[in-house]
Amino acid sequence: MQHNSRPVISNQPGPHQELARYVSRAQAHPLRKPIAEHTQRNFALAAEWLAGRQTPLILDSGCGVGISTRQLAEQFPGHAIIGIDRSEDRLGRDHGDLPANALLVRADLVDFWRLAHQAGWAPEYHYVLYPNPYPKAGHLKMRWHGHPVFPTLLALGGRFELRSNWPIYVEEFALAVAQVTGKQASITEIAPKGDYLTPFEAKYAQSGQALWCLRVDLARG
Repeated sequence: MQHNSRPVISNQPGPHQELARYVSRAQAHPLRKPIAEHTQRNFALAAEWLAGRQTPLILDSGCGVGISTRQLAEQFPGHAIIGIDRSEDRLGRDHGDLPANALLVRADLVDFWRLAHQAGWAPEYHYVLYPNPYPKAGHLKMRWHGHPVFPTLLALGGRFELRSNWPIYVEEFALAVAQVTGKQASITEIAPKGDYLTPFEAKYAQSGQALWCLRVDLARG
């Protein structure tokens, strides 16, 4: 099936000039926002599920309808895969039974990551696949690397992978990672050729858009 998805259009010609300042502010002022009740409750259920498995953890953050979580569960049968998304509607769509080593959780990622870090979770792999890029320059604070939770996201550690169809998003993320951790992320163009992790990946690839993958091995902080 051919798709016709438009590429990202932005008024930014390159990485945002204010990125370093936003990242510094996030480092200096840890997020104090109260944890949402539903996220607290669902995190506790996820922690109980994980404790019963005694296998390495993979996080699929912003998993949407959960197709990526299912794919990762099949790729890593010896791991526990937890997919997190804020939308009950997306998580509730029928894409077949979940593998036994997978769990879908409705939660606010900003809160879930903080709870996971407080609980000492140490994912072996952490995927953030095709986040909304918020392409207008005025929306930097809504991108993960411009958000106050960014240092916590990195502190969770693990082998981190981000995929996007907007190269500036990936460039910015790499710059922010280097600023916080001193680590240089690798950025590569990928061509899944039918082996798509998410519906977005399929849509963008079949529309002829370039897909970008950032990888970095983060020490647990």
